[in-house]
Amino acid sequence: MNTEKVVFAFFILLSMTLNFGFVLGDIDNPEHHNVYELYAAVVVSLVATIMKFGDRTHVGAVLLATSLVADLQLIAATIVWAFANHLHVAGLSPAMMASIVSLSAGALLANVTSVILLILETMMVRH
Repeated sequence: MNTEKVVFAFFILLSMTLNFGFVLGDIDNPEHHNVYELYAAVVVSLVATIMKFGDRTHVGAVLLATSLVADLQLIAATIVWAFANHLHVAGLSPAMMASIVSLSAGALLANVTSVILLILETMMVRH
């Protein structure tokens, strides 16, 4: 068993599942979305992105692109949350929460694409 590939797949899957856990719930209800879960999704997604930099294959390039898209979406969601909590007079309104969750859902779609590519690449490997 290749330990490097196990760790690589672990971070890709963990990134997707943390993102899914954050998105799950009513889109506009802040009580259904934990800020720490969003931060964990950002951190794990960034780690997964760093791990993808070494792959020089075409599939590796697409995996890196999906990870960069997920990072961008999650970072944008984090910025919107910080803006809503600290700078916005109305606080975390349902509309702001819907924006945060929809940005995270876009990242989830990129993560799902990454996992599908990982599965397809694994299936094409012959022993």
